[in-house]
Amino acid sequence: MTGSTPGPGDEGRQDVSRETPPSHAAGVFASRLPLAEQYAHLLATDGVVKGLIGPREVPRIWDRHIMNSAVVVPRVPQGATVADIGTGAGLPGLVWAIARPDLTVTLVEPLLRRTRFLDDVVAELGLDNVTVLRARAEEVHETYDVVTARAVAALDKLGRWCLPLVRKGGVLLALKGRTAQEEVTAATATLHRLGATTIVVATYANGDVPTTVVEVST
Repeated sequence: MTGSTPGPGDEGRQDVSRETPPSHAAGVFASRLPLAEQYAHLLATDGVVKGLIGPREVPRIWDRHIMNSAVVVPRVPQGATVADIGTGAGLPGLVWAIARPDLTVTLVEPLLRRTRFLDDVVAELGLDNVTVLRARAEEVHETYDVVTARAVAALDKLGRWCLPLVRKGGVLLALKGRTAQEEVTAATATLHRLGATTIVVATYANGDVPTTVVEVST
């Protein structure tokens, strides 16, 4: 159809759909970069409409959201089972599943409107290594090699939710911000009581914005 008039907010979403991914994205996604681009477009369109991504985040989807999640991928063991707790729009779990088809990823999210979006994305991208589970962390009864969460809760609370889901010898990878070390200091006793053996604050970077991860091994 030609001659259509963009609706309110369409301009920003169209811009991001045409946006070229940062050069370092190819090193993470390789041949699956087109899938990552398709996901970025869905975040900027349906994700905004359904309230999963704020309109002001649209110009920053690649650097602040997709690459912020993707740079952690090398830390995830080959063939691992992964649970992303409170995944929201699929960050970081969907990004990891796109970059790493060897992973088996479960996206755990309690809100129906979010799980519907995730189901649509998984179907549209044809991701056969992803399961969407509508549940709270406390309702999950499986265990996983890797459990992750991004901007979900303070580390002590996150540990209570996530560490029971980590298999012995596995790891919780909590994507955090500038307060990571302070959160570790406050939560160390709780994490050890829950079975943590080592707690490390690591930084991953493959571009301008580094990602801070608290790695809690069991």
